[in-house]
Amino acid sequence: MKILIVCSKNSGKIAPFISDQVDALIKSGVICEYFTIESKGIIGYLRHRKLLLTKIRKFQPDLIHAHYGLSGLLANTQRKIPVVTTYHGSDINLPKVYILSRMSMALSAYNIFVSKKNLQKANLKAGFALIPCGVDTELFYPINKADARLKLGFDKTEKLVLFAGAFTNMVKNSELAQAAVALLPNVKLLELKGYSRSEVALIMNAVDACLMTSNTEGSPQFIKEALACNCPVVSVDVGDVKEVIDNVNGCYIVERETKAIAEVLAKVFYSNAKIEGKKVIDTKGFEQTQVIKKLIEVYSICLAKTHKGNT
Repeated sequence: MKILIVCSKNSGKIAPFISDQVDALIKSGVICEYFTIESKGIIGYLRHRKLLLTKIRKFQPDLIHAHYGLSGLLANTQRKIPVVTTYHGSDINLPKVYILSRMSMALSAYNIFVSKKNLQKANLKAGFALIPCGVDTELFYPINKADARLKLGFDKTEKLVLFAGAFTNMVKNSELAQAAVALLPNVKLLELKGYSRSEVALIMNAVDACLMTSNTEGSPQFIKEALACNCPVVSVDVGDVKEVIDNVNGCYIVERETKAIAEVLAKVFYSNAKIEGKKVIDTKGFEQTQVIKKLIEVYSICLAKTHKGNT
């Protein structure tokens, strides 16, 4: 099975949740190659059409898997190779982009949504699946906090909170997080920026809590990866976070208010609750191998339909 992955590379690199998934597909025996877009907006994407057609002729994929609605729309400007499109959140939650995503949904052979909220908003009648991005539990797993801090050179006693992204990312709403942490004495908020995947896993094991204050999300990997490391999660009600951390001891959904966030963080610091997030990853089907199995099933369905239509 040969799959062409169509996705953005506007940040200078492919989003980790996409590259992790592709690496796992390759590990499972699927042949994958990338076609990346380094432009913004519908015009910028459509300018890549000729390059995409050239890539298709050279690689001759059985299927295209596009990530985000704009990539799906670009991929569907050709009608020879069936397209599976995954919608990750911003392409559903942002009204102007959602209009284009609806066009992609109509054209794609199959549509994948990473959260129930986005699936419900799309309200499709057929040809869809709910498949959140998976977590690589060979990379994200619990280790001793003291050992993690020693490896990173962190202070043994300092209270540390890991923020869910770069402070400059407006969607992540760092101002709310910084204001909340500022209410607590001797607490440091760490920016998630510039780290390798292995370093992120180590940091999640080293901190006292992971904090998300985003304005919008789909099914954030940050939360699932933190759980895989048994790190306490404090988050506003965004994306599917409430559903993911539901009934997980030591994890909390909070109001978008600085004092409320600070109070819950303080509770986490001094409760020393035992987090069993790793168990959640396994039981809710978030482990990468579980996700890859579902993806390959979708690919097989699409290819079977294509083969049937050509006979």
